[in-house]
Order: sequence, then structure tokens, then C-alpha cells
Amino acid sequence: MKLAYYIKDSRLELDPKVLGLLAELGAAGFDVAPVTDEDGIPAGAEMLLSFGGDGTFLSAAAIAREASLPVLGVNFGRLGFLSENKPGEIVDALLRKDYSIQKRGMVSVSGWSIAEGTGYALNEICVLRQGAAMLGIDVTIDGRPLPTYWADGLLVATSSGSTAYSLSAGGPICMPDARVLIISPVAPHNLNVRPLVVPDSAAVTISFRSRDDVVRLTVDNRGFNIPATCRLSVAAVPETLDMVVLGGSNFIEALHARLLWGEDVRNNNQ
Repeated sequence: MKLAYYIKDSRLELDPKVLGLLAELGAAGFDVAPVTDEDGIPAGAEMLLSFGGDGTFLSAAAIAREASLPVLGVNFGRLGFLSENKPGEIVDALLRKDYSIQKRGMVSVSGWSIAEGTGYALNEICVLRQGAAMLGIDVTIDGRPLPTYWADGLLVATSSGSTAYSLSAGGPICMPDARVLIISPVAPHNLNVRPLVVPDSAAVTISFRSRDDVVRLTVDNRGFNIPATCRLSVAAVPETLDMVVLGGSNFIEALHARLLWGEDVRNNNQ
């Protein structure tokens, strides 16, 4: 089996754990090659391994989407909801083919000039104020306007992104296969607004009331300065990201392990 792997943080290239995993893969008969972008994917590669944390996974996902490859996250980072797999689990699972392919929904954003392929997000689209003044954000859902958000920003997240920026902004946790979009204000100044969950079939438009000439737009981990006069369109796309999920993976258990979900110190044995 031919594999490609992606490392974003160059410090990991000589990390003993990374070198050890590459040696194990080679000894097990896998043909492994490094890549930096979709043009470097070797012919015949069947899977892209992402070595790092969730930020690295997002960069690897962009490469995998362009190359139509499934991507497997190997956790050399911290939290790891996307890069959830420990290095010691990889070789045996691949040898036994103890994995499945999970289809993860994605969104796209349009409405300003952008390089081809960079307007797709696995986690979220986010707009943020650039200056000191609060940002007025007008949103419509299928043409129906919401009350204006006065906030530091606003994000539109997928179910995959529900455990990322959206979570820290007060959004709900969604199962990865839920077909929804989460609209969450970032540090809202009108405190009677709350995150809103809509079907991923909804068409979302975003426009601004700003004292500044530009607004900051992030598409997963890619950032752009856009004119405050832009009108953005955000929508789920038909294509999905093929995410490799090892046989022992369990989203609920991941919530317990990574977020200490439901942890209650009153009931812990002393």
C-alpha cells in the first residue's frame, strides 16, 4: 500500500516519534513518501497521513480534497479531535484494515476574489473585526434576515467544527455526521443572541456594517483581508472529505477524554 504523509511543523521532521512511525511503516511493507501540496502526491497513493494536531489536519485536508484522497490524522499535537489517533495505533490498524471512511461535510464561501480551491472549509468560515470598533454583521438564512449581530465576529461552522472555534464561542456540540450548519457570534455585544443551528441545505449570506475598510475572513486556518463592502455567501457543498477512522474510534469517548465532558469531581473516588 502506498501512503503519503504531510507535516506542517518542520520541527516534527526529526522528532523521534515521527521517525519511529515512518520506520515501522516501512518495515511493515508500506511505501511512504512526504508531500507538501497536492502536486507532490505520488502516483498510486491510497491515503494521506497527517502528522501533527488539528491545525495540521486542516492543511492536509485541503491537499487531500484536491487529490481525492482519504486522510488519516496522527496526533503529534495537543487536543486532537481530527488528529485523534496515537502513533502506536497506526501500523497495526492499517495492516489489519481495521478502519472505515467517514464522509465529513464541508462548506464554501464566495463573494470576493480568492485563489481557486481556498474557499472550502472543513471546520468553519469566520469573519472578525479588524479595528477597535465592534462589527455589525447582517445575516440572512434562505433570504430571511436575522437581527443584526453586533460582535467581534461571526462564524459558520460544520458539525466537524462544532468542537473547534464554535465550541469556544458557546456553540453546541454536534455528532460528526449531523448535516447542519452552526451560526455563532464571537463575543456579541447584544447579549440576547445565541448560536443558531440550521440545516446544511440553508443558503447563508453575510454583509457588514463597519467603521473600518476591511474585515478579516478565515477559512479554516487560512486568513484573508476582505473589503467591508463584501457580501459573502456560505453554503454546504456536495463534496465531502473522506476521513479515515480507525476501528476503535468513538466520538463520545473522545468528548470524555479531551473535554472531560460530564466530569464531576463530587462523584470521583478519593
